[in-house]
Amino acid sequence: MARALEEPLELFGDINLTISMLNKEDNIIKEDIYSHLTTVVQNSDILDDAIVQQLIYYASKDMRDNNILREVRMLAGEVLVSLAAHDFNSVMYEVQNNFRILELPNEFVVLALAELATSYVSQSIPFMMMTLLTMQTMLRLAEEERMKEAFCVALEKFSKAIYKYVNHWRDFPYPRLDVNRLSDKIFMLFRYIMEKWATVTPTMNTLAIVKAHGPTVSLLLHREDLREYALDQVPWLLNQYKDKEIDFHVTQSLRQILSATVLYDICLPKHLRRSICLNLLQQVCRVPEPPEKENELEASSCFLILAHSNPADLVEFFDEQIRSNNEAIRMGVLSLLRSTVHAEEPKLREYVTSIERTVKFVTSDHSVKVRRSVLLLIQTMCEKSYIEPREGWPLIDYVFTQFSTSNKNLEKLIKSSSHEDEKGEKCVQETSLEVLKTLDPLVIGMPQVLWPRLLTFVVPAEYTGTLSHLFNMIRTLIMAEERKNSSDAESTALVVSTGAVKLPSPQQLLARLLVISMLASLGKLVGAGAIGLLKILPEIIHPKLADLWKTRLPELLQPLEGKNASIALWETMLLQLLKETLWKIGDVAWTIQLSRDFNHQMAGYSNTSTEKKFLWKALGTTLAYCQDTGFVSSQLREYLIAPNQLGDQRQGTTFILGYCAERHLDVVLKVLKAFQDRERFFMNRCKGLFSGKKKLSKTDVMVIYGMVALHAPKEQLLTRVEKEIMFPVLLLYTQCCQVLGMSVMTKDMDLQMSFIRSITEIGIAIHEAQEQEFKFAHKEVLLGYMLDFVRDEPLDSLATPIRWKALIAIRYLSKLKPQLSLKDNLSILEENIRRLLPLPSLEKLRNEGQTDQDKEHIKFLYERSMDALGKLLKTMIWDNVTEEACHEMFNLLRMWLVSPREWERERAFQLTAKILENDAEAPENFKIGALLGLLAPHSCDTLPTIRKAAVSSAIGLFFIKGIPLDMDRFQGMQEGVGCDDAEVQIKISSKLAKIVCKFIPSEEIRIFLEETLDGLETLNPTCTKACGIWMITALKEQGAGLEEQLLDILNTIYHHMPVLRQKEESFQFMLEAVSQITSFHADAVVANILQKPLPFDRDTKTLWKTLAENSASSGKLLPALLDKLDNELEDDIFTVETIPVACAMHEVVSAGTPVSGLYPELFTLLLKLVSCTLGQSIPTTFMSWRRQVLQHGETQTVPDPCRNRGLSLLRSMAMWQHGVILEIMDHLILSLTSSSESYRTTGTAFFSELMKEPILWKHGNLRDVLVLMDQSAWDSNAILRQMAIRGLGNTALGSPHKVKKHKQIMLESIIRGLYHLARTEVVCESLKALRKILELLTDRDVSFYFKEIVLQTRTFFEDEQDDVRLTAICLFENLASLTGRRWKIFYVEEIKKSMISFLLHLWDPNPKIGTACRDVLIVCIPFLGLQELCGVLDHLLDGQDLPRVRDFYRQFCVKLAKRNQEILWILHTHSFTFFSSHWEMIRSAAVKLTDSIILNLTSQYVELLDQEQLTTRLQALRQDPCISVQRAAEAALQTLLRRCKEISIPQ
Repeated sequence: MARALEEPLELFGDINLTISMLNKEDNIIKEDIYSHLTTVVQNSDILDDAIVQQLIYYASKDMRDNNILREVRMLAGEVLVSLAAHDFNSVMYEVQNNFRILELPNEFVVLALAELATSYVSQSIPFMMMTLLTMQTMLRLAEEERMKEAFCVALEKFSKAIYKYVNHWRDFPYPRLDVNRLSDKIFMLFRYIMEKWATVTPTMNTLAIVKAHGPTVSLLLHREDLREYALDQVPWLLNQYKDKEIDFHVTQSLRQILSATVLYDICLPKHLRRSICLNLLQQVCRVPEPPEKENELEASSCFLILAHSNPADLVEFFDEQIRSNNEAIRMGVLSLLRSTVHAEEPKLREYVTSIERTVKFVTSDHSVKVRRSVLLLIQTMCEKSYIEPREGWPLIDYVFTQFSTSNKNLEKLIKSSSHEDEKGEKCVQETSLEVLKTLDPLVIGMPQVLWPRLLTFVVPAEYTGTLSHLFNMIRTLIMAEERKNSSDAESTALVVSTGAVKLPSPQQLLARLLVISMLASLGKLVGAGAIGLLKILPEIIHPKLADLWKTRLPELLQPLEGKNASIALWETMLLQLLKETLWKIGDVAWTIQLSRDFNHQMAGYSNTSTEKKFLWKALGTTLAYCQDTGFVSSQLREYLIAPNQLGDQRQGTTFILGYCAERHLDVVLKVLKAFQDRERFFMNRCKGLFSGKKKLSKTDVMVIYGMVALHAPKEQLLTRVEKEIMFPVLLLYTQCCQVLGMSVMTKDMDLQMSFIRSITEIGIAIHEAQEQEFKFAHKEVLLGYMLDFVRDEPLDSLATPIRWKALIAIRYLSKLKPQLSLKDNLSILEENIRRLLPLPSLEKLRNEGQTDQDKEHIKFLYERSMDALGKLLKTMIWDNVTEEACHEMFNLLRMWLVSPREWERERAFQLTAKILENDAEAPENFKIGALLGLLAPHSCDTLPTIRKAAVSSAIGLFFIKGIPLDMDRFQGMQEGVGCDDAEVQIKISSKLAKIVCKFIPSEEIRIFLEETLDGLETLNPTCTKACGIWMITALKEQGAGLEEQLLDILNTIYHHMPVLRQKEESFQFMLEAVSQITSFHADAVVANILQKPLPFDRDTKTLWKTLAENSASSGKLLPALLDKLDNELEDDIFTVETIPVACAMHEVVSAGTPVSGLYPELFTLLLKLVSCTLGQSIPTTFMSWRRQVLQHGETQTVPDPCRNRGLSLLRSMAMWQHGVILEIMDHLILSLTSSSESYRTTGTAFFSELMKEPILWKHGNLRDVLVLMDQSAWDSNAILRQMAIRGLGNTALGSPHKVKKHKQIMLESIIRGLYHLARTEVVCESLKALRKILELLTDRDVSFYFKEIVLQTRTFFEDEQDDVRLTAICLFENLASLTGRRWKIFYVEEIKKSMISFLLHLWDPNPKIGTACRDVLIVCIPFLGLQELCGVLDHLLDGQDLPRVRDFYRQFCVKLAKRNQEILWILHTHSFTFFSSHWEMIRSAAVKLTDSIILNLTSQYVELLDQEQLTTRLQALRQDPCISVQRAAEAALQTLLRRCKEISIPQ
């Protein structure tokens, strides 16, 4: 509801805005505003009253404003009238208020009143009297033409409104008004206008008066008292026919008046009616300017009204006018008659005969336009049943006659080149056909008119063009009669008209209909119509034919359903029907008459037409079935002596004698022999003239013999062909090739063609009749002739059909016995191929033609020659019984199939497609693999013809092999490869390969692959890609069954690798092929590649990499290699055979092959491999090849391939994963007990790392590993001990509770490692393991081992290995927490002994050791009760940079001296050993520390110093290489001297 209210609100807002703009003076804006308002007001159902009033005000004001443009005033008036739909009374009030008595109103006020009267008749009628009275007072005031025109418009509109009220007053919603008063006022206004204005007004006002005249007079005619006056005004209206712009409105007013006379049943005076008819006819027939179409239509409507009111007078008027010789009047009358008949005025049917006579009067008129108008009128009369049985036939006859006449006239006009007349005659011809097409023979009365007269038009040749419609009419009439006979209900009667009618004879009908039926093979409906007519006319042709034709004709029509039948097939069927018909009739006289009728109809067809050729054959067939041999013999002699009566004498006589030979071979041969004997002196190879008639030549007779042989009875032919047919032909040809008795090489193409034709037909005839024992003696001679013809043809042009026809002859001769040898067959084929395929391209051949016709002829010869060669190849290849012979013949095309010239490849593939058509039958063992590999890739060749032929050939191979394929699937592919898009071609080729490759016999896969590999080397890029696709697809489909051929296939591939490497894409396809094979036979392929020499060459590496990367093979490749490696390492012993496997695995894994599923096994085997190769060297046999290429004097350093590649693989392994590592553990646990020490070591190292993983302790079998680790910790192998101790130490991280549980055995094993002084790495590993374990134990747990650990740990504080020193110091720090009460004093003493090391190594070269010393000092000093020293150490730790050594030591010693001189003395006593340290910084620090100690010792301790020894050592250090040491020694020496001096110790 809300939405419904919103729309009016928006509308009102828009109108208010628009109204506010009406105050502007801009006319352009107002024009746009009023245009917009007109649309809004007319399309709005509801307008606010205030809005309406405003709009009325503005529209009325602007409409009356003379200062505004006229267009704007007109739009304002239109808006005002539109507002009446919303408030009529207000609008009428506004208009009437400006329409006052005795005041001349504004022009647009009058027009608005007129428009209101028309648009709102019901509301306006009550105001009409007042309006008319007011208007009556204004007419005398009107002086301007526009004002007068406005009043005329008002009179027109008021008259129309009142006229509507007069005739429909019952439909109005108020009581009836006095219409006479209204008509009185109209009368007075009209009379004033006619008397005062009509005689003196200009054209503009005349038009307004004419427009008002019709409505006004029509209104006045309802009053009898005013009727006479009204009719008296009609002549004035007729007199206005003088201006084309007014004529239409004059005619329109006339139509209104005539309609009123019919409405009020008024009979017009005869003179007035005639005047009206003449004027209206003049409007229709105006010359030279044609009438306006609207005016013509209005005039026709007037005549229709006149036909309704008085048809007799109108028909009489038409008859009178048509007798005029004026073409325009005749055409006009015929046109009016046609429209009148089409209107189906009931009263007019009484005058049908009169109309027919009127039409017949002009049938002799030769005018093209009149003839066409008559035809159109006849068409309408037939449609509306205006044809009478007695008078109607001449009109139907006229239609056929006009068609025939126009044909004859057109033949004349074409010669005279009169284009305008030719166009007219064609129009008449088309109209005649259109009349016949639309003619309904079952319209009432029409059957009586048409039947049987229509039959007279069937036979004459001039009516051939009408036969299609004629047959339809005859068939419709006969079928209607059949329906009437089979039903009691009334139907259209088919009654034979009385009177003499010369109907065609049955033989004429049969001859004509059979010949026309031949056109059905060309897709022409008239041919099917003729057959349909024969189907329903058997009894008219002959009473005996009803049953025969009832059965045979429906069968005959079947080939025509949905498509055209081939000409040869259709011709054969028609001739067979003729044979059966003649046999059924069995009447000699009837047959003789039919032959004569065939002969009589010869002239009706052109020599090149299909009908004429059939006519000759039908005549020959009729003579063949004529039992009167005398008549037949006489007819044949007549045709031989006077062949010109047949049209084309060679063709005619050839067909007639040939077809006659089917049943009269003896007669024909005798007639021919007699003719030759008689004409011996007149016949030559050229046509001559004798007795004024054309004669047959020797060449013609040769052709006749060939046709006679072709149609001779098969059972009689073989016994007579050599002597009575072949011998005369060769004799005639030899004679034609002689000049003055000498044989010469003739270039007469007609002679050669005739000879070839005759030989071909004889060959066909012998082949069809051939018996096993019959051998054609002339075969080799004739083949020689044919090959000579082919050889003589040029290799650079194609201008004659000799090559084509000779190929056909060779094909049929090759089928005859005796069979030629394979060598002869190959020679014949090769000769023919070499004479056709090397021809220039078709485009170049066509360019040799001078005209388009020449070019088309060359194209025709080319296509036919290729077809003939294809059929010859097909025949000779498949007639061989051995597959070797077939392949030998196929090989003749091989060089052409891969020719670099596109057109040669195209021809070769077209031939191949022809050879491999589906109907071919190959020998039993015929192999298709090689051919398929050769042909299929060309489905992506450069030319669409090649691609289509390649697809067709590939499919055909399977059919000839007897492998059925669904052709529907390939139909779209053959069309699709015609696309120029290479991607589409590849896609279709791939799809085809997927379908057919599964059907390739498995034993032929190898030769198929060989061909595709050859293609990869030689073909263009697109075909190369197709080669690869076909090869890969075949391997995908058939790879599983290649076990027996596998090695041969791989060797073939390896053989092609060097060449294919030069072509990247081809090489990739080759690699893909190996991958596909590997996907089915991984073990065999792997074993084969592993046999290649080491180190692997580039191709072998590429193979491994490809196999690894390809999804088809990668999944099986690694498992195969793993199995191979596992077998080789079964006894944990390295063998030579493992080297290639390791190298292969390196290539495979380096390529990124996913190993997740095989990771445990792979890792285990590689670990074993690495272990087993430790310390091994590569056998020299594997290096021999590489050494061969080294120059003299060069050396080759070869690392262990297994170790290096295995380690690189290990480094590339992913981080541990829970599931994977468990499987690895299961595989590798056996390594801990392996007989191979290296493998045990490797396994122990691996498990030592796993011991730190808690989750593996939870899910893995590490408890057993722990036991084995403990045992290995005592092994004599140092590395094995190291790994075992590491594993024991890592147990603290992975399973702390196991450490506590097995602490004793673990501590004993680890502490034992501390005594292995020869191998520092074992000691270091033991120290690290102790650190990890001791963190988990308490002082009670280690109490038994504490002293031993401390003592052994101290021994490594000065070890040369940083890691040992660092670990020992850190371990000593950790031991501080495990002293307990028992070992505290011991530990304090050990601290005093170790303190010198900690202090000095604060400046160790390794910063980590310095940090560790600071940490251990902080932990240990509290044990000595020297907490004050911690401040010094804290300062040391907190500083960003280390303090100076001397300063630190002096601070430290000052503090220490104050608390414990004893410890200071101990430091001094242990410092001497560090003077000889190999680290400069330690030596320097030791000297500086000694300096600080001496400085801070009490006098008591100074006296105890071994001054001599100390001095000696410091003196020695003054010579140290290190400057720092020298300076420190000098300073210390000075300090010593000074202290000694202080306490007076003698120096």
